[in-house]
Amino acid sequence: MSKLLSLLIAASFATVSAGSFAASHGGAAKGEKPMDEKTEMKVEKKEETKDVKVEKKADKKDMKEEKKAY
Repeated sequence: MSKLLSLLIAASFATVSAGSFAASHGGAAKGEKPMDEKTEMKVEKKEETKDVKVEKKADKKDMKEEKKAY
């Protein structure tokens, strides 16, 4: 009888643990809307544009430093 009771308790703990783990990793975060493909493409394009602008700025800075060195 005690073996059966301990087995039931262990099974219930395992079920509760697995259920809470699955619930914490399921779905999107609260308040976050899923993005469609167009929105994702726009976000990626904005990030690329930012990267290009940063690179251009760094290049201009390097050119100014080279001119000062001469």
